[in-house]
Amino acid sequence: MNPEPPRISTELQVMFFDTDCGAVVHNIAYLRMIEIARTHLAEQLGMRLVDMAEQQRYPVVVRTEIDYRRAAKLGDKLIIEGWLDRLERVRFWCSFKIVRPSDNTVIATCRQMLALVQMPAAKLLRLPDEWNQYRPAPPAPAPAPPPRA
Repeated sequence: MNPEPPRISTELQVMFFDTDCGAVVHNIAYLRMIEIARTHLAEQLGMRLVDMAEQQRYPVVVRTEIDYRRAAKLGDKLIIEGWLDRLERVRFWCSFKIVRPSDNTVIATCRQMLALVQMPAAKLLRLPDEWNQYRPAPPAPAPAPPPRA
């Protein structure tokens, strides 16, 4: 049985620098919050910041899909949940959900496609073998049809 993929939860408070003059969070600030959550998720996957710097092997964002659902405001406490969503050969997807727990409002949802890159050559790397444990188990074979009479 495959273990559940890594999942993290990070609490952040909306700061003044996250907002505009109306005390509403800027769209780009949500991506910074997701970046923080993604860094914690990377640690769960065995990619500590110090190790990345020493090995010069980094997860690089290739694509971001984000849906802004409601506005967060100055002083709001937010929970950013993140999880490993899908593994391919050299790419992987992480998903995120930003929730305001005081009223259980979903503020934003996000999916990001990433790849591992070896610097300074910017060489694309295969995903680590130890991540294979998070791939879905192959489907069980279909039962044999009953014999024909």
